[in-house]
This record gives sequence, C-alpha cells and structure tokens, in this order.
Amino acid sequence: MQTEPNATVELDRTADQPPSSHIARDCLMTRARQISRILTSVYDDALRPLGIVAPQFSLLVLIAEFGPLSRSDLGRRTRHERSTLTRNLQPLIAHGWVTESVPASDGRSRPLSLTHEGKTLLKNAACAWSAAQGHAARLLGEDGARALMNIARQLPPCIS
Repeated sequence: MQTEPNATVELDRTADQPPSSHIARDCLMTRARQISRILTSVYDDALRPLGIVAPQFSLLVLIAEFGPLSRSDLGRRTRHERSTLTRNLQPLIAHGWVTESVPASDGRSRPLSLTHEGKTLLKNAACAWSAAQGHAARLLGEDGARALMNIARQLPPCIS
C-alpha cells in the first residue's frame, strides 16, 4: 500500500477492543524489535565463540569500512546513543581490536580504527557471519530477506 510520507497506516480495529489490543497486534515498532532480537540472537550465537557479539561485530565492520572516525561520527552513522556506543566499544578497545588515536587537531576527537588484531578478528569472523547470514535468511525466507534489505536501503541515510 502506497501512503504519503507522514500518513498513518489505518488498520482494522474493533470498537470494543482496548487500544492496547490493537497496538499489541499491529505495532510496527514492536514487530521490528521482535525481528531484531531474533536476528541478533542468531548472529550472537555464531559470533560468540570468537569472543564478540553482534552489536560489537557491526561496529568492527563500520570502523573497518569508514575509519578512522570519531566516536561521534560513528554514533551518527549507527544512530547509537552515546552510552550504548560506549558500552559496545569498551570491550573492543579492551581486547585490543580497536584503538583510539591521539586527539585530532581539534583536541577533542580521538579517531577510532581497527588494530591488526581487529582486522584479523574480522577476517576470522567472516565464516561465522556467513553461517549466521544464511540462518537469518532461512528464518526470514527469501522474500522476507529481500524485503528487509529493500526497506533498509530506502530508509533515510544516517547523518555523516
């Protein structure tokens, strides 16, 4: 169904049901978070033997692709809150997979980059990621996986 960007999606609702019933049944946010938790557990299970979980792995990939970059730039790209980003970066830095460089010319930002060990971890994790990717695709089905990727491509870009 095509709708205007700010239009609401009107779904069937029986007048005698409380709003919570309608919301519990039809809430897009609730369903998206449910899908997210299930997919995260698939990737967590595959990556855990390597000592990393899915959110940390995603940060490693982004730092490899876009680094060196500051925490604030990484946070804007991922739309993470500062505390969430810090919580997921701390183990990466503690294990020596990510390093923060000396402050940049502005004296404040400390660019993040992968260390040699981080690059090795990323290379070693590729097989686990591939297995998780296959499992996730099977859970979603071919059409569901394609739809999810298409939706993600159509979302507004993160501020960079």
